[in-house]
Amino acid sequence: MNETYRQELERLMGGGILFDEPLSRHTSIGVGGCADALVFPGNREQLRDLLSFLRRHEIPYVPVGNWTNLIVRDGGFRGVVIGLKNMNDCRLLQDPASNLLLQAEAGASLSDLINLSATEGLTGLEFCAGIPGSVGGAVIMNAGAYGREIKDALEELTIMDARGMARTWLRGQLQFEYRHFVLPEKDAVILDATFRLSRSKKGIVAEKISEIRRMRKEKHPLEYRSAGSVFKNPQGQPAGKIIDESGLKGLQIGGAKVSEKHGNFIVNVGEAKASDILDLIRTIQDKVLREKGIHLETEVITIGENS
Repeated sequence: MNETYRQELERLMGGGILFDEPLSRHTSIGVGGCADALVFPGNREQLRDLLSFLRRHEIPYVPVGNWTNLIVRDGGFRGVVIGLKNMNDCRLLQDPASNLLLQAEAGASLSDLINLSATEGLTGLEFCAGIPGSVGGAVIMNAGAYGREIKDALEELTIMDARGMARTWLRGQLQFEYRHFVLPEKDAVILDATFRLSRSKKGIVAEKISEIRRMRKEKHPLEYRSAGSVFKNPQGQPAGKIIDESGLKGLQIGGAKVSEKHGNFIVNVGEAKASDILDLIRTIQDKVLREKGIHLETEVITIGENS
């Protein structure tokens, strides 16, 4: 990125920008080369101006939330990474039918929503307890657990297209798949999501959230840095079980290791590189395909260039 573009970005953002920033400092698994620029818009107006600038100059960009389920290659990202952590407002709404709606900006963490649900005695999102992502990321991944997915609670979604225009879409207008959401506008950025919840007793909601968090803590290797579940479950079969049955638990390449606690987690046990993780993913896929005839499709998103 040339100096003129950098100066213009600084002017647009008024701060909140890092140049040549190592993304390993931000990803939950701790890998990733440098981005040309990492920016943190604080509101819709800044985001609109930023997207218009990037579109005008044909500069690639990618939005990120809590940096989970994300692997950045060792060569980094040529373009602008848009961090949405400062766009994190959450609030309760009430529609004319007296149904409770919870609206959250894309950068809000799922834990914020869960904590608000517990405080207000609202049920419908408990399955998200312990998922370390953001609202925007959860929608993009159609995050789910225990038989429910984000799409089941979603009422409407507001996105901003590459021209900086915002539009709200109703749930019925949106296309969701297993661990995937089809953005209705190419290169759009999620602004906020609204969820329909129901009133319940605070104690019941809090107890359910605590139980789900306890189960996650028991099953998942939270003591290590990871990107969460690496593979999608093929046709309802737990990917972790398939990996375990293939004798791959504990397999290590460089600083990346298949967790001995949960086969669908790759953990950073040292100074792992993105290449270590990606090599390990391919090794797992090759062996499972060769021995079981099952293709494991990745759930994690990979961006950037090889070193």
